Amino acid sequence: MRMYDIILKKRNGEVLSKEEINHFIDGYTKGSVPDYQAAALLMAIYFQKMDKEETAYLTEAMMNSGEVIDLSNIEGIKVDKHSTGGVGDKTTIALGPIVAACGVPVAKFSGRGLGHTGGTIDKLESIPGFSVDMTKEEFVNNVNNVKLAVGGQTANLAPADKKLYALRDVTTTVDNISLIAGSIMSKKLASGADAIVLDVKTGSGAFMQDIDDSFELAKEMVDIGINMGRNTVAVVTDMDQPLGYTIGNSLEVKEAIELLQGKGPKDLEELCITLGSYMLLLAQQVSSVDEGRVKIKEAIYSGKALETLKRFIVNQGGDVAYIENVDLLPKAKEVYPLKVTEDGYIHKIKADIVGMSALILGAGRDTKDSVIDLSVGIVLNKKVGDYVKKGEVLAYIHSNNIDRRNNAIEKLKTAYDIEKTKPSTKPLVFGIVTEKEIKRL
Repeated sequence: MRMYDIILKKRNGEVLSKEEINHFIDGYTKGSVPDYQAAALLMAIYFQKMDKEETAYLTEAMMNSGEVIDLSNIEGIKVDKHSTGGVGDKTTIALGPIVAACGVPVAKFSGRGLGHTGGTIDKLESIPGFSVDMTKEEFVNNVNNVKLAVGGQTANLAPADKKLYALRDVTTTVDNISLIAGSIMSKKLASGADAIVLDVKTGSGAFMQDIDDSFELAKEMVDIGINMGRNTVAVVTDMDQPLGYTIGNSLEVKEAIELLQGKGPKDLEELCITLGSYMLLLAQQVSSVDEGRVKIKEAIYSGKALETLKRFIVNQGGDVAYIENVDLLPKAKEVYPLKVTEDGYIHKIKADIVGMSALILGAGRDTKDSVIDLSVGIVLNKKVGDYVKKGEVLAYIHSNNIDRRNNAIEKLKTAYDIEKTKPSTKPLVFGIVTEKEIKRL
C-alpha cells in the first residue's frame, strides 16, 4: 500500500477504506509517512471531504494510535463532558462536583489551555497544592471515593491527533468538519468514558461561529460516539458573549465556587443544569431530562455539590481554605474600571475580543512555553441586553502590568456594540442532538 495511491484516490473524490486510513495514521504516527504526504492528504480531505464511515475510521485509528485508558475498575456508568471551547467557560469546575454529588462517576482528563485563558487544570491550579499528578490506581480510587477526579492528558493519548493537528494548523486545513470531529472524539474515546455529553459552542467566541456548522459538527460527533459504542448527546449553546461574568483563571474559579454556593450567574447555572441533566440521563440515574434538572438543582442548592468540590480538591492536594474563602485566591495588583461613553443598550459583547483582551493581560498562553498569570483577567459588569448610562462601569480589568492593561483596554473597548434600541433576546441553548434527532429549540 502506497501513500501516493491513497492521496490520489482522495484527491479524485473517492472513498478511502479502513485499511488505507489505518495505513496513513499508523505511518504518520511512527514517522514513515513524511509531513509533505500527510499535508497533501489533509488538503485532499479538506476539499473532497469524508463521509461518515471514513470519519469513523479516522477517529478510531487516531484513538488507537496511543493509550486507550481502561476505567473498568471505576464503579458505575462513567460520563464525560467536553466543550468545544469558549470565553469564560469554567463549566467543568462547577459541573463535575454537581454531577458527582448526584452519584455519577466523573473521570475527567483535561489539557492545559493554549489561548485566551488557561485550561481547566490551569484554573484549578489557582488553588495552592492542587495537582493532577496521580498514579492510575490513585485516579481510580479518587473517582470511586469522591465520584470525581481530574487528571492530565498523557502524551500517549491519541498521539496521531497531536501530530495531525499541528500539521493542520500550519497548512490551513483546520476547519473541516470530519477532521475537527475526529480530533475531538479520538481523545474523548481514548479517555475511557462510557458515555459522552458534548457542549458545542457557536458564536463569536467559539471555534464554529456559524450555527448551522455547529449543528453539523454536533451531529458528526454524536454519530461517531454512537458508532463506537458510547451513548453520546450534544448540546449546541451560545458563545456570542462570554459565559458568566469572569474571564481569567482565579476569577473563573471564584465564579464556579459562587455557583456551588447558590449565587452564581444565571447563564452558567442554566448551562450546568442542562448539561448535568443529560449526564444523569446517560448514566441511567434518572428517567427523563426534567427529572435530571430537579436533581441537579437539588445538588447545588442543598450544598452537596460544594461539599463534593471540597473533597475533590483535598483529594488532589489542594488547600480547602481557598474554597471556603475565595478572597484568598490569587489577586491582581490593580482593578481598572472600563466606563461606557454613551447611553444605550448593549447589543453585543464580542466574546473573541474579550478573550484576546484577557490574553493581552497575561491570562492565557501565546505559546506552549508562555507563563500564565493566574490572577489577571476581566470581570464584566454588564451583559447583552442591559441598559447603560454614560459613566457606568462596563467591566473591571484586573492587571499586574500597566502596559498590558492599557493595551487590553483599547482592545476591550472594541468588543462592545451599544445602540439606542433594545436588542432581541437569544437563547443560551439552541438545540439538542441525539442519535435519533436534531432538535432545534
